[in-house]
Amino acid sequence: MDDDGEITVRAGAAHRAANEWGLVLAAAAIPYRLARDGGGWRVVVDAGDAARAVEALEAFEREERRPTAPAARVEPEWGPTPAGAVMGAALVVVYRMAGPRAAHGAWFTAGSADAARILHGEWWRTVTALTLHADPSHLIGNLGAGVVLATAVCRTVGPGVGAWLVLLSGVLGNAITALVTGEPHDAVGASTAVLGAVGVLSGLAIVRARRALGIRGRAWLPLGAGLALLAMLGSGHGTDLTSHLFGFVAGIGLGAGAGVLPLPSRGAQYVLAAGALAAVGGSWVLALGAR
Repeated sequence: MDDDGEITVRAGAAHRAANEWGLVLAAAAIPYRLARDGGGWRVVVDAGDAARAVEALEAFEREERRPTAPAARVEPEWGPTPAGAVMGAALVVVYRMAGPRAAHGAWFTAGSADAARILHGEWWRTVTALTLHADPSHLIGNLGAGVVLATAVCRTVGPGVGAWLVLLSGVLGNAITALVTGEPHDAVGASTAVLGAVGVLSGLAIVRARRALGIRGRAWLPLGAGLALLAMLGSGHGTDLTSHLFGFVAGIGLGAGAGVLPLPSRGAQYVLAAGALAAVGGSWVLALGAR
């Protein structure tokens, strides 16, 4: 015990550490004073406050020793891109050339997702069917959601990677639907790729959430959000729910795969974007040439 009923609760500290201890005691409403102690400082309190002071300081020191969590990983992002608008413009161009389904034009005969023809080797129909629409309302509906969702994908992973992810999710959705439903099935529309884009965003979010600190238990929340969008966008009256579901599932797998890979360079992104457009154009060349 020190003089006059006081007790030293910490001693031999540098001035900065002594000040920190003093702040801890002040926050706990414990009176204290700092006293010189040779080359260091002592923290002195009344004897009646000693037990509370020691407890407060020990709690502070335990908290200080607790390892600090590393900062959550910041995922890279491509940024603004007109890729979604370009995809939408391509759909409008194809509609202008193909016309509505009711006109029974050559483009629908050659390019619809006719399961029988797909299963007999006309694989390009899984691509061309994504660009055909039954009527203006069908086109406008897919443009509204498609441009927004494709833009979101391309903003995240770049225009080239994003274009391929959206395209492949739609292609896989049509291909799996043909395998599962069999020959009577025949469909057109970009909605399979639109729901594929929802799946891609969900897959990317799942992977990135699991890598981010402190939200591992919430990593499946993006899947729930994606399923809600699937229900809202892909299950209305007259919609092809089967291909929508398979497009969504394919998108999840593709998005999850893309989420673990580094983004390509800007030059490579543009090459990939041009390649995606060329793939659609080449599929139409095959489709119209096979009539």
